Parts: sequence; C-alpha cells; structure tokens
Amino acid sequence: MTQRFLPAALPATLLACAAALLPGAASAAAAAGRLTVTVTHDLDAARPSETIAVPWKDVNAALPGALIQRLVVKDAAGRVLPYQVTNVAPLAKDPQGVGAAYGELLFQHDFAPGEKSATFIVEQSDALTTPFAPKAFARYVPERLDDFAWENDVVGHRTYGPALAAPAPPGSGKEVLETSGLDIWFKRVDYPIVDRWYNKGHDHYHKDEGEGMDMYNVGRSRGAGGTGVWDGARLYTSRNYATWKVLANGPIRAVFELAYDAWDAAGTRVTETKRFTVDAGHQLDQVDSTFTFAGPDALTVAVGLNRTPSDKKQDPRIALVRDETGHALLQWVEQASNGAFGTAIVLPSATGYAQDALNDLVLARVASGQPLRYWIGAAWDRAGRITSQAAWQAYVAAAAARAAHPVRVQLRPAAR
Repeated sequence: MTQRFLPAALPATLLACAAALLPGAASAAAAAGRLTVTVTHDLDAARPSETIAVPWKDVNAALPGALIQRLVVKDAAGRVLPYQVTNVAPLAKDPQGVGAAYGELLFQHDFAPGEKSATFIVEQSDALTTPFAPKAFARYVPERLDDFAWENDVVGHRTYGPALAAPAPPGSGKEVLETSGLDIWFKRVDYPIVDRWYNKGHDHYHKDEGEGMDMYNVGRSRGAGGTGVWDGARLYTSRNYATWKVLANGPIRAVFELAYDAWDAAGTRVTETKRFTVDAGHQLDQVDSTFTFAGPDALTVAVGLNRTPSDKKQDPRIALVRDETGHALLQWVEQASNGAFGTAIVLPSATGYAQDALNDLVLARVASGQPLRYWIGAAWDRAGRITSQAAWQAYVAAAAARAAHPVRVQLRPAAR
C-alpha cells in the first residue's frame, strides 16, 4: 500500500499499529517550532492502525537540529503517540547534523469510519524520549540452523536458510528441508514471542501453551505467500533463502530483505530479492519481490498458498476464495482441534489464478528488475480478532481497498 505526499508524491507503506497513549511521557517542547502533519484519505470505511510516514528531511527542515531521542508526536487531542525513525543505511554519517542519516519518521493513527482527515504535531522536547515497546521485529535465528523469523503484535512468520537444506551428516538426526515457502506462527498474545518460542524449542511451540502455536504446514509448498515462476503448466521455485538483511526493526515497523540464488525457470535463469515491510497491528505484511532475468521481456510469477496447510489429524475443511474484485486469494481452514485460521494474498496487479499439486496460485506478469508488490498474511480464530470466514473475507477486502486508496500527507511548518 502506498502513501501520498502533497504537493509532491512520495511512495511509502500504509499498514501499521494503532495509535496508543503514552502515560507520563515528556511534554516539554523547545521553542524552535513545530511541524503540523495533516493526513487525509477518501474511503468511508475505518482505517485502523494506519502508519503515517514523514521524510526526516522535512522534519529536520521544520525543526533544525532535531534529535530522534528528543522528539514528541501528538495527535489533535494532545495525546503523545509512539513513533519510530528509520535509518537510511546502517552506520550512516551525518557530520553536518542535517538529518542525512535518517529516512522517515513513522507514527500511527486509527481512522474511525467517516473520519477522512487527522492532524498531528511534531515537536522537539527538552526531555529524553525513552524507547517505545517493540511491536514489529525481525531477526536471523542462528540457534535454529539459519531460520529467519519475524512478527508483529498479531501474527508471526519464519522461513528457512541454506543450512536446513544441507544434507544431514551421518547419525546427526538433522532435519533436511529444501523450500522457499513461508511459515506462520499463530499468536494469541500481543507481545513478542519469537525469542521465547525458539528458546523453549520445537516440541513446545508445536503445542498451544497459552501464547499460540506453530501449527502450519509448509513442506515443499509455497506455504503462506511464497513465490515462483509459472509457465502455464508448472511452477519453478527457488531453494531456501541465501542471504538476509535487516533494514529497520520496530517499534512500529520492521523492514528486511531475503535474497534467493538463481534457479532455472523453464530455461530462464532467475534471481529474486524479497523486501518485507511488517507493520504492527496488521494481519498482512507488504512484500516487494524483484525478479532479475535476461531474455524474455516479462515472466509470469505466481504467489501461492499451500493446499494442505494443516497439521496431521486435523481433518481440515478448507474454503478457497478467489476474489477477483479485490485481486485476492484466500483460504479459511476449519480444523478438528486447533481452531480455524485464514491465509491470504492480495496482489493488485493479478492477471489470473492457477493451481498445481501443492499450491493454489495467483498470477502476475513481471519485468526484470521491476518490483512486484503484494500482501500476505494470516489470522487465527483463537486470537480473538477474526473468528469466521466472513470476517476474514471482509478484512482482506478492506486491506485491498486501502491498497487502492492510499492516504495523503501534507506538511506545514509553523512557529510556536
């Protein structure tokens, strides 16, 4: 999803965590001035957990010398909001103090139904602003071979590196799995669980001990949102991810990249880099996949959902929905003892649907080097947020509508 700036347009993502109060936060502001941020949109529906992204260069222009640890963001009622400042590049230098090392100021707001405009104030503070509780998080997991895991406050995911695909030494008992599919960790708590679940281990996180569970089946499938190249009859997929890079890590948004080594797609050598943008408060993550290849002008890419996503002995009843209006593909899975869950893909540039032995697929055409944007995610009824197929379809339809109708941001520096 994109966010528009007026008068200049600037791409950004619009998913994020709900506006929250911060009792006792510093309220004293320096007299250097303030930046007024007005956000508008044209949907009648609610837009909960909206991320507002302001280029740091504009913050610095309005508040010269602003420091990320001495900043306050307030809504129209004067309530202090959590915020995040992203870094353009790790260890970036800013010798002149002009904000060159930083990328964007992020904060959040819940738009109520019919609320099409909201105004915020950004000010410098005399007091230090302590870090906010993280709600979006991603990391490499060396303690479990080379998984890569990520989560926000409502759902978690992981995928697998080359060590998992490597042959097992004789007698080691090592698991071997070659797949670039994406896994789901279903949460029923809003605090981070990735570190805790890896610490307590495989035999525990495959059971619900109060915080949720890993009950999703990936195998050699695409899992919940993996990709491949479709030639009309067969899906050609990469191996496990080859390299990773974390670009931002909460409290509101985590951004990371996974790169995949070249694979053969019906005679065409293809590489892929996925950039994930994970915002708190949302069931769906944004993914920008860039495929690089030579020869054809374009290829057909598929994003897939595993056709058999449940654990053994769950006797699943799977409803598959192809939403051509919202350019979405989604499942609702009723299980014998583990509750019900939904998975979904929203692909605005979708050209059609397909199926192979392992996956249900939604298709799009891509040119080499041009990112393909889509959203992937899941929900579990025992988390209490989405408890029926109808609710899941409504949620996914609303996410598709938000992708098609981005918010607009206007900035107005003003003296105090």
